[in-house]
Amino acid sequence: MSASPTRTTEFLDQLEQSVRQAQEITNARFRPLDVQELNRRPGPGKWSVGQCLEHLNIMGGHYLPDMMRRVRLARQQGSRPAELVKHGYFGRKLVDAMRTPASEKPLKAPQQYAPSGSRLPRTVVEVFGRQLDELLRIIAVAREVNANRVRIPNPVIPLLRLRLTDQLEALVLHLERHLLQAEQVLDNKPAAGSTKPATFETE
Repeated sequence: MSASPTRTTEFLDQLEQSVRQAQEITNARFRPLDVQELNRRPGPGKWSVGQCLEHLNIMGGHYLPDMMRRVRLARQQGSRPAELVKHGYFGRKLVDAMRTPASEKPLKAPQQYAPSGSRLPRTVVEVFGRQLDELLRIIAVAREVNANRVRIPNPVIPLLRLRLTDQLEALVLHLERHLLQAEQVLDNKPAAGSTKPATFETE
């Protein structure tokens, strides 16, 4: 995903496009996998495709229901869209961290967000697909409210309340980061344009 635009409609259009691309990748590359392919790990301590998706499912389970509840509440309270996107200080820090390629700065997932096992069923792909649908629904409702004013508490640090704009962008960038990781597991090669070996984030 490129640098975020300042107009709200363009910002949300870009997020929606990224999620739809994730749906295309999921349908084309992950749904056809059998259990063995889904759970193949590129090396000791490295995640399989299934574990990448399970990690995203766990993150979505923490964030998406609360995000949907809060945007719907804002709509019920008569919130109206803002023309321009605003970002918060901590939100920008989070987004910048997600923009840094894993080849430059691998991140270690907090334990509560780590995959639940190393032998995952194919239903992990179906759950991920449903979460992508839910993320698109959240973006659709976000178009109807002032997304700058909707605040999303961090599950780990409840006192940290990010703007919906920042939290949505961070989630989509995080999504792209791990989809690339999952595709690298399938391809077992560096990302396009890179001369370095594929870098995988760890458990």
